Amino acid sequence: MIRVLIVEDEPLIAQTHQTYVERLTGFGVAGVAHTAQAALRQVASAAAEGAPIDVVLLDIGLPDASGLELASALSGQRPVPDIVAITSERDLAVVRDAVAHGVLLYLLKPFTFAAFAEKLERYRGYRAALTAGTDAAGQAEVDRAMAVLRGSDQRASAPSGTAPHTAEQIARLVRDSADGLTAGEVATGLGVSRVTAWRYLERLAEDGVAGRHTEYGRAGRPQVRYRWQHRRSVR
Repeated sequence: MIRVLIVEDEPLIAQTHQTYVERLTGFGVAGVAHTAQAALRQVASAAAEGAPIDVVLLDIGLPDASGLELASALSGQRPVPDIVAITSERDLAVVRDAVAHGVLLYLLKPFTFAAFAEKLERYRGYRAALTAGTDAAGQAEVDRAMAVLRGSDQRASAPSGTAPHTAEQIARLVRDSADGLTAGEVATGLGVSRVTAWRYLERLAEDGVAGRHTEYGRAGRPQVRYRWQHRRSVR
């Protein structure tokens, strides 16, 4: 389980982030902090209890300190949590400073659940690409992890409406499947990447056309199966 700390001064926005995290398989909310000082205390406390924070979802504008100042302070914690900035700050100088302070990914407000999930799935892939349980990684592991983390921003941000034929194919596959389909099954059936299949399936779910059903198998992490629940014909 990837332990997430949400750092956001607006309670309603923090609650939305928490709801989004709880919808993602393999992620769990370890805490919510509304100030930089509270975030530091929670990170230190979690580490002392043997359940350290893995990733901080960080708002740049906090009431008691800049999010970048908090990012700098977090670098002194052991273990050091990763940071994903979730902010409305669009100033490129701030973006550069965020990267310099160790921010791995940057998500601009406002955003959809699909955009939020894509960032965290990319982060999950980055973690998985690094060799687990070792203190050193070879060049291949580092290159693979960085490639997953950065990905292709153009591809990841492209709206599904730009490929209506693919959307129609995936919708038909899900509709015609009695038991529903996972992103991996759709990817195999159409010859597209799993991330591409997942984006279109999430769009169907967001539109209320398909339902999400989490399955817990005998081995491996749970997977989400998408089942058709809208009887309108797909043309």
